[in-house]
Amino acid sequence: MSKLLLFCVIVLSAFLVSNAFAEEFAIKLSESLSMDSGEKKAKDVKKDKKDSKKPKKDKKSKTVKTKKTKTDSLPLGDHRFSQTPKIGYVYSCQTEFRGEGAFRSGDWIADSTWMPSKKPTVDGSIVWKKSSISIFPDGNTRIIEANNLPSHPTGKFPISAGDDAYKYDRNPNSIQEQYILLELPSLPQLEDTPFCVNMGMIGFMSGGAALFNAFDAQGNDAAAHEIQDKCNGHPQMNGQYHYHGGSSCAKEVSGRHSELLGYIIDGFGIFGKYGEGGKPAHNNDLDVCHGHTHTIPWDGKQIVMYHYHITEEFPYAVGCFRAGPVSSDNFESDTGPPPFAGISPPRFPHP
Repeated sequence: MSKLLLFCVIVLSAFLVSNAFAEEFAIKLSESLSMDSGEKKAKDVKKDKKDSKKPKKDKKSKTVKTKKTKTDSLPLGDHRFSQTPKIGYVYSCQTEFRGEGAFRSGDWIADSTWMPSKKPTVDGSIVWKKSSISIFPDGNTRIIEANNLPSHPTGKFPISAGDDAYKYDRNPNSIQEQYILLELPSLPQLEDTPFCVNMGMIGFMSGGAALFNAFDAQGNDAAAHEIQDKCNGHPQMNGQYHYHGGSSCAKEVSGRHSELLGYIIDGFGIFGKYGEGGKPAHNNDLDVCHGHTHTIPWDGKQIVMYHYHITEEFPYAVGCFRAGPVSSDNFESDTGPPPFAGISPPRFPHP
């Protein structure tokens, strides 16, 4: 009995000791885990504070660079004619305008400016296989003979009712072959007093098109109001295809002086929109007639000579003549018949 009791006492003691040890071990383990957790939290808090100071990076987001859009808003040249030569104006021989123009204005015209990029063009791409032009010297004279059909494609004229341009301009004229014969001085001389600019043809371009001044038959800015084709040309009432300034189909290379594009009826040449140093020419770079003097290529030589420039600004090509213009039967008036007895026809607002 005593041995059995002793055995029970030993087993119970062992159980109590092991239980106490286990409990102590559990307490110490718990404390250890708590300490580790606290240290980890402290470290996490410290790390969060450190990370919060750094800018967050979104791997999915990318920096988007927006291109600066260049506005092509240009001053409107409506009725900018003068009685004396003046920069930015046309010294026009005609100061009363009674003809017809575009049917209505478009939303590319706003107050005193217009935006070429918003303006529609006449549909079509008509190729003129019979286009013909010859330019050759004859002593002190330069002969230009052509049929006035351009070497580049044109729009389809008359403007059809299905063309979006018809909403604004209902030009009823078709492009017709003309007989052009100009006898110009090969070395024109500057006159002391400039000459006024006529309506109709004021020059002829190497690509076979005539050049008119900047006005339509109402005295408004023709390039802004009238709808031309993609090469900036259209026909007048007798079918003569012409520009009112530069043509987008003319070959231009930036960074160098533009090439000779044609001849004005006073004999001087007209070059593209890039002047000395290959920089775009502006009104302030040119004189009252829209030209200046420096070394240019002329008949295979480099000579110092007056010449005109195309610009994006009104009057676009010629403001006046720096020498006496030649006379010709080809200078058809662009005014047309006076159906409104001296009163300009109504211009409808754009829809």
